Amino acid sequence: MRGTIIKGIAGFYFVKSGETVYRCKARGIFKERGIKPAVGDQADIEVIQGNDDSLITEILPRKNDFIRPFVANVDCFIIVTAVARPAPVLQTLDRFLVMAEKADTDIVLCINKCDLADPEGKGVARKAAGTLKMLKEIYGKLYPVVCMQPDNVEEMNTLKELIRGKHAALAGASGVGKSTILNSLIPQAMMETGSISEKSQRGRHTTRHTELFAVDDIGTMIFDTPGFTSFEILDADQEELQFLYPEIGRFAGSCKYDNCRHLEEPECAVKAALSRGEISESRYESYRAQMEELRK
Repeated sequence: MRGTIIKGIAGFYFVKSGETVYRCKARGIFKERGIKPAVGDQADIEVIQGNDDSLITEILPRKNDFIRPFVANVDCFIIVTAVARPAPVLQTLDRFLVMAEKADTDIVLCINKCDLADPEGKGVARKAAGTLKMLKEIYGKLYPVVCMQPDNVEEMNTLKELIRGKHAALAGASGVGKSTILNSLIPQAMMETGSISEKSQRGRHTTRHTELFAVDDIGTMIFDTPGFTSFEILDADQEELQFLYPEIGRFAGSCKYDNCRHLEEPECAVKAALSRGEISESRYESYRAQMEELRK
């Protein structure tokens, strides 16, 4: 019988096959092979009658996997940022996007707390409106963008359509509202929404373990995970990085030198596109920062 690992706790793995969830143990041979089952894995199981614990007998090849949190086979990342409280840090946002590009997943950019934005308002409201406009201008040409605010059914339905039939995970800095979005997508998870520290304007993690929840009956599932809020050094080489920024990769083959890194080299097509406004300054600076990181 084949199913999907939806949860792993204390050495037990819960595998959903059809409408039934089986509590399983992994065969000892996996440990010998250095393989650990991950939430999201497709697995073959042997159902043991009269015994609570069935056996995972095979782990199918993975599309992708991640160490922290330890999950596999993510089809789509919902990258979440907020217009305020906390304000977005563009280089951090770009790192999430690059992570998703590297994993070869679909990407949806979810701009949260849009109710805080008011171009006619004062202080935070007006600043948030400017931030919202900036985010749409920079990223709207690159990825699907959804603007979320409390009780906006239309935007939530748009998000659901974008992830229809996929195994999706949310990623974003702490406090941007991932838990609130998850509560709307999977109310059965009954997640605790973390409060925001007034001093730091950052949220607290509230998820204790990783689990995969069904959103509907057409195959959409969401990873509820405490991770995807920070980064290791990017597992990519200098040649690959340019293609993890789609707008940079589009011009990369037109430079004078085949090995151009788009930094100080002459007759660089990427720098020319930057000067024409076809690549945003903030995205280019994120690229430069990550390139420097890879060089070190």
